[in-house]
Amino acid sequence: MKRKAKGIKNQTTIQNFITYAIVIAFWVFIQIWSKAGQMTSLLNGLLVPICTYVILAVSLNLTVGILGELSLGHAGFMCVGAFSGAFFTKAMAGAIPSVGIRFAIALLVGAAVAALFGFLIGIPVLRLTGDYLAIVTLAFGEIIKNLINVLYVGKDSRGLHLSMKDVASLNLEPEGEVIIKGAQGITGTPKASTFTIGILLVLLALFIILNLVNSRTGRAIMAIRDNRIAAESVGINITKYKLLAFTVSASIAGVAGVLYSHNLSSLAATPKNFGYNMSIMILVFVVLGGIGNIRGSIIAAVILTALPELLRGLNNYRMLIYAIVLIAMMLFNSAPKAIEMRERLMEKVKGKGKGAA
Repeated sequence: MKRKAKGIKNQTTIQNFITYAIVIAFWVFIQIWSKAGQMTSLLNGLLVPICTYVILAVSLNLTVGILGELSLGHAGFMCVGAFSGAFFTKAMAGAIPSVGIRFAIALLVGAAVAALFGFLIGIPVLRLTGDYLAIVTLAFGEIIKNLINVLYVGKDSRGLHLSMKDVASLNLEPEGEVIIKGAQGITGTPKASTFTIGILLVLLALFIILNLVNSRTGRAIMAIRDNRIAAESVGINITKYKLLAFTVSASIAGVAGVLYSHNLSSLAATPKNFGYNMSIMILVFVVLGGIGNIRGSIIAAVILTALPELLRGLNNYRMLIYAIVLIAMMLFNSAPKAIEMRERLMEKVKGKGKGAA
């Protein structure tokens, strides 16, 4: 028994290292391609967004695939992380001159604030399941986005000022600075995000999630996913583990938000950036990559982010090819599951036939 458990552990470790190796190999390939002068400005501009979407897909897979709960508000946690991180970077420009140090701390701030929101939202939300949970998380994501959209924050010698009306209501001193300008968002954020930093954050997100999944805590979370009543009957604290998974997922989404916000000079909480469509797009990455398949989420995020831009030259056929790739990925992903289900069904039929004989 011990030998079997050790073999499973070694196999899991090998699989995890393969996942890390794929990410590192992608970074090496891009570096070689860039040094060879083959990298276009269009593709170069996609590198940080690809890392952002990979982190988002991996973090959402923790909630959807590992915990087994459908969340449609993941873009809301990304939004919280993006704005809290960008706000810190702008507000602390005088106290911390180094952009690199401010960005590093902003990543921690974004992760902490998103985790706090994930925890607070998770307490009432995770009492629900299925479609009800999806609808409520979607509502929370829209509420977060719209609250930030009407938020005005300024800073002067007297400290921070907050309003939900307009800039004039902040009553700033003449030398004061408006940091968040309502629907205009935050402008002048330093472009600190790079592809290398993005890859490092992807590896960090993978390290956290893969170690969580393969730990005792991860097994408890998956037990809740497979059979909640059975898990509760053996003493697993359902609320504790569901809230833990949801909070970790939200925190990692917050990190992705900080990476995203520091790749743009202007950040606004528009529907295009943090709305319903963003949450659905992240969910598409998870579903097409395979629910519960972390490596599949990475591959799906990379392909589906790069594909529309790579096909931009084929204006008339771009979306047609994109749709065909989506269908092909879905069929490829569902085929092994269909074969497995058919084999199980055949085994059951054979078993009943032997019993009748």
